[in-house]
Amino acid sequence: MAVIISRVIDRSPAHLGGVQAGDTLVAINGQEIGDVLDYRFYMLESCLQLTLLRQGRSLSVTLVKEEYDETGMEFDTYLMDAQKGCKNKCIFCFIDQLPKGLRESLYFKDDDSRLSFLFGNYITLTNLTRHEIDRIIKMHISPVNISVHTTNPELRVQMMKNPHAGEVLAIMKEFAQAGIKMNCQLVLCPGYNDGEELARSLNDLGALYPAVQSVAAVPVGLSRHREGLTPLSPFTREQAAAVVDTMETFGNEFLAKNGTRLCYPADEFYLKAGRPLPDGAFYEEYAQIENGVGMWTSFKEEFLDALADTPARSIQREVSLVTGMAALPLIEECCRLAEDKFEGLTCHVYGIRNEFFGEQITVTGLLTGQDIMAQLKGKALGDALLLPSATLRREGDLLLDDTTPEQISQTLNVPVQITDGDGYSFLDGLLGE
Repeated sequence: MAVIISRVIDRSPAHLGGVQAGDTLVAINGQEIGDVLDYRFYMLESCLQLTLLRQGRSLSVTLVKEEYDETGMEFDTYLMDAQKGCKNKCIFCFIDQLPKGLRESLYFKDDDSRLSFLFGNYITLTNLTRHEIDRIIKMHISPVNISVHTTNPELRVQMMKNPHAGEVLAIMKEFAQAGIKMNCQLVLCPGYNDGEELARSLNDLGALYPAVQSVAAVPVGLSRHREGLTPLSPFTREQAAAVVDTMETFGNEFLAKNGTRLCYPADEFYLKAGRPLPDGAFYEEYAQIENGVGMWTSFKEEFLDALADTPARSIQREVSLVTGMAALPLIEECCRLAEDKFEGLTCHVYGIRNEFFGEQITVTGLLTGQDIMAQLKGKALGDALLLPSATLRREGDLLLDDTTPEQISQTLNVPVQITDGDGYSFLDGLLGE
């Protein structure tokens, strides 16, 4: 499938070579171009022979550029193709648990292998054609981030409601033989893929080391909008502790055998189990931090480093902070340490109950503006309200319910300051820097 060039940047190699907006890019150096992966892979050479279509005529254009420079050709979409949606009907899918009336983009289920490579998105592999599998191997696209959930073929079909879901382990073995690195995610549902099934998955994935370079287990997220969906229960304290024990046992075995722990439970399992979080060495390179694995420990260690690096001084500043209920003890601890060091600093920490999705949802990233505004009304807010960047979507300007930071500021009559998700930025926010 060829792609249409929408714009050519002035004085770029493409412009100097005579490429025009509206031309169709058919091939580069004889290799057909169907999307962004083809284009990015084949445009790396310094001399490119482009095959174009212009008003029905085929023509050839030669471009000369520095090896890693851009060509100057632009396309209507980044992928040069439609984004691929998910064909599964997973019993744990959070998008199916969204209430009606939100903006349309929130209901799109992404399962696009190109975005896995380009942006780190997780994919199920059920969308891959034979051509795409071969292309990943040929181009050595690595790493691939995979939502595995279970390596039991029959159970995976049952949980994902897709007859092709059971093929995942066979595809992963192909990738492993080709040297493709993989990061794996297991969304655990009590009574389905925990217990013995979790042990089976860890055995199967551990056998694919070193191609499989990390495995994260995260608990299913259950909103209050589950009408008509498969009945699921949240993890109990005992069930969460069992997951931690299983993951740590396998992790210790992998560490002794391979020199890496390989598998990690998400922070939420430790919190649900009432267990202390491991130290930073446990998480090695924090390979799965975006899945909430080691996020608590990393944040705290960064904050303590930032606190140690910042000289004590007296300031007159009163700030308020919002957080999901899961992270409330951590944020309170960090604020108390900051107040002890900086005389005159006052912090008001507010854990926000998630009324929008239900109180089972405790992460900060799923807070809504309406819950924040309702629960902070009449509260002491001080000189600024610190809003974590994790609550924002669409290039940082909207919360999940389409509330903006400006609306929160106007409603609560307090300046809103966005803080990034690391300990250094958090301390800067407390100090107004």
